[in-house]
Amino acid sequence: MTEFTIRLADDRGRIQEQTHAAATADELRGRFTQAGYLVYSVKPRASFGSGSKKKVKLAPFLVFNQQFLTLIRAGLPILSSLELLAKRQKDLAFRAQLEDVATRVRTGESISAAFEAQGSFPLVYTTTLLAGERSGNLEEVLQRFLDFQRVALTFRKKLKASLIYPAFLVVMVIGMFIFLVTFVVPRFAQLYDQLNTKLPELTLFLLALGQYAQHDGIYFLLAAGLIGYGIYRWVKTEKGALAVDRIRVSLPVLGSVWVRYQVGLFSRTLATLLTGGLPLVPSLETAARSIDSKQIGRAVFSSVEDVREGKGLSVSLEATKVFPELSIEMVEVGESTGALPQMLNSVAEFFEEDVETQLTAIMSLIEPLILVVMGVVVVIILIALYLPIFSLNGPGTGQ
Repeated sequence: MTEFTIRLADDRGRIQEQTHAAATADELRGRFTQAGYLVYSVKPRASFGSGSKKKVKLAPFLVFNQQFLTLIRAGLPILSSLELLAKRQKDLAFRAQLEDVATRVRTGESISAAFEAQGSFPLVYTTTLLAGERSGNLEEVLQRFLDFQRVALTFRKKLKASLIYPAFLVVMVIGMFIFLVTFVVPRFAQLYDQLNTKLPELTLFLLALGQYAQHDGIYFLLAAGLIGYGIYRWVKTEKGALAVDRIRVSLPVLGSVWVRYQVGLFSRTLATLLTGGLPLVPSLETAARSIDSKQIGRAVFSSVEDVREGKGLSVSLEATKVFPELSIEMVEVGESTGALPQMLNSVAEFFEEDVETQLTAIMSLIEPLILVVMGVVVVIILIALYLPIFSLNGPGTGQ
C-alpha cells in the first residue's frame, strides 16, 4: 500500500486535502468519486527532502500543446499522441516528463493527474485538463488554454521588450562608473603623487574610492553577491514573497501598474477556467494560486468563503479592498447578465491595455532620466579629476 495525498471538494464546494493509503492512485480516486466527491488530484505523498522539479519553459510547452491538440483532433488516441510527441522532444528533461505522463496514462491514470504528478506544469493547465475530462470535451478546453497562454505570452513579451533599453542603460551607467573608478582614476592618482600638490576634497574622495576599488573591490563584490543571494533565498519563502509584494504594491506609480497587471492576469485565468466548465470556487482558488502577487492571492482566498456562502463574486472581491473599482463594477455587470466569463475577459483586456500604456509613458520618462544620471556621473568624475590640473594652470602658477 502507498500513501497518497488526495485533493477533493464536497457537495458544498469546500476544498480539502487528505492523506490515504491505497494500492493505486486510480483506486483511491474511484473510491472518493463513488462517494460523491469531486476529486481534483491524487498523487503520492511527498517524502522528506524531495525537491520540486524545474518548471517547464512556456514556449516549447505551448508548441507541444498545439501539436497535442492537432493529433487528438485528427483522431489519434491520447496515449499514442503523448508517446509520439515525447519521442520528438529535444529537451531531455521535458521528454522524460512526457514519457512519465504516457506511462501513467497507460496504467490507467487520468491525464490531468499524470501531468500534475510531474510537479512542473502550470496549475491552470492541470485544472483545465480536469475540467475537460469531466465535461468530456478535452479538445475545446485545450484550445481555450492555448488561446489564453498565447495572449499572456504576447503581453509578457511586450512588457519585457519595453524594459530592455532602460535595463541596458542602467548596465551602461554601472559599467562606465566601474571603469572610470578602477582604471582611469588610479592613473590620475599616480600623476598627482608626482606633482605633490594640494588636492581638492572632491578629488581626494574620488582617488580614495579608486584605491579602495582596486585593492578591496573584490571583497565588496563578494559581500554584495552573498547579500544578493540571501535576499533571493528570502524572497523565495512565503514571508519574503509577501513582504516584497507589499513593497511593490505600495510604490507610488509602479504599484498601481503592478496591481492592474495582476488583476488582468487573474481575470483572464478565472475566465478560462469558468468557460471550461469548472465551478466558481475551485476556479477562484486556482486563479489565486496562478498569479504572482501574494497579497492579491490572499485577498482572493479570503473572498472564497463569502462566495461559498452564497454572496456574489463582485461583493466578495470588493470586501478585499484590493481590486480596482472598475474591475468590481464590470464583474458585477457580468454576474447580473449571466456573462461572467466574457466580462472577465473584458476586464483582462482593459487592464492589459492600460498597463501597456502606462509602462510606455513611464519608460519614456525613465530613459532620459537615466541618460541625465549618466551624464551627471561622468561630469562629476571629470571635474574631480581635472580640477587640480586647472588650478595648476591658473593665475600665479609658474612664477
